[in-house]
Amino acid sequence: MTHGWPGSIAEFVNVVDELADPEDAAAPAFHVVVPSLPGFGYSDRPATTGWGTEKIAAAWVELMGRLGYTEFLARGGDWGGNITTVLGGRFPAHVLGIHTTFAEAPPGLTTDGLTAVERRWTEETRDFWRNHAAYAKQQATRPQTIGYSLVDSPVGLLAWILDKFAEWSDTEDSPFETISRDSVLDNVTLYWLTRTGASSARIYYESHNSLDPELRVDVPSAISVYPRDIEKYPRPWAQERYRQIVRWRSPEAGGHFPSLEVPEYFVKDLREGLAAVLAAHR
Repeated sequence: MTHGWPGSIAEFVNVVDELADPEDAAAPAFHVVVPSLPGFGYSDRPATTGWGTEKIAAAWVELMGRLGYTEFLARGGDWGGNITTVLGGRFPAHVLGIHTTFAEAPPGLTTDGLTAVERRWTEETRDFWRNHAAYAKQQATRPQTIGYSLVDSPVGLLAWILDKFAEWSDTEDSPFETISRDSVLDNVTLYWLTRTGASSARIYYESHNSLDPELRVDVPSAISVYPRDIEKYPRPWAQERYRQIVRWRSPEAGGHFPSLEVPEYFVKDLREGLAAVLAAHR
């Protein structure tokens, strides 16, 4: 189960226990492995280039094998969603199925035949990349430049991260409407104490816009698209890449950080999605 910046491992602390040891005895329990992306949080900072999403996905397969899991389910959002897509597409012998909130469609698809809601999704996604993605362009082209600021100034790091919580959450005025100050400070503290503000930015340099347009995912896939997420792809577009969608959900609330914003729904959706994936696999 992987996510990406900002959030990393800290985002899942409030849901991992419920997934691994649910209060409801009838609910399914999982062995939950939450790897930290190279250069993030508790992971080492790569000493060489090349640690893009393809290499990370391969590392996850090796990691799971060393832990004794030759087959497993994968879940991800943000960079973790990209990596989860690579896992499902490149390693179907090991990945039973996936659950993702980041179902990135291949390029060049038409809006013909889309519903009004689906067209709005494509317009909002295009607007995000045109007008709100300066952070990504900076990290994709000059990650080390911003990196010095992120490891030198705790206020700068806080501003860099809080900006994303403010803009990407399903709120009207403040991210603290749904996300506690402690959760935000936990995230900032994780980056500050591990000095990973610079190293975490490098994944953009390694992998920005690098998802193989020809990659297809044939393992069972459960996909959820939250209404205030930064990228939203219509199901007809997603189906061009994920060719066995067994469950599709469009929740009424939530943004880019659903495990923090709507944790109860997030856990329920993840359980039901993985159950659908396993049922299809069998």
